[in-house]
Amino acid sequence: MTTPPLVSPFGGQPPPPPPPPQQQQQAQAARDVNTASLCRIGQETVQDIVLRTMEIFQLLRNMQLPNGVTYNPNTHGDRLGKLQEHLRMLSVLFRKLRLVYDKCNENCAGMDTVPPEQLIPFVDDDGSKHEDRSAGQSRPATEERREILEVNKKLKQKNQQLKQIMDQLRNLIWEINSMLAVRS
Repeated sequence: MTTPPLVSPFGGQPPPPPPPPQQQQQAQAARDVNTASLCRIGQETVQDIVLRTMEIFQLLRNMQLPNGVTYNPNTHGDRLGKLQEHLRMLSVLFRKLRLVYDKCNENCAGMDTVPPEQLIPFVDDDGSKHEDRSAGQSRPATEERREILEVNKKLKQKNQQLKQIMDQLRNLIWEINSMLAVRS
């Protein structure tokens, strides 16, 4: 006794067996492309768009307008065909760029936005890091920047005071030299 072949109730071919779990994981990995590689693809697409646009302008510059001047219709038709092909490819590249942009935004939707000031470590002029950072205590960069601005403000005030003192000394020396010159 043999078993009848599997046939769907409405006729036709039997449904294909589900893929093994390993193939499903590979397909999922293929769909989840790294965001960095998507950005690289986007960069290459933008470069292609710029290249195609430059080629379009080159074709337009070399194309003669049919303004009563005798021209070869075959050459004009060929150039027009090239121009239309470039424009079609340009629209395809823009669609590709839109897909990459949307996928990058989708991948980055769940990420927390961190201000760039907190991502950049602060380094002293001598090249060593702050003692606070080496001790494991990290302060936000904005607080450090505020302290630096305060120190710079105080330094400018001190410089201004020193300049005033130097001007006073210069005037005093000038007066002393003038009195010595009058006396002799």
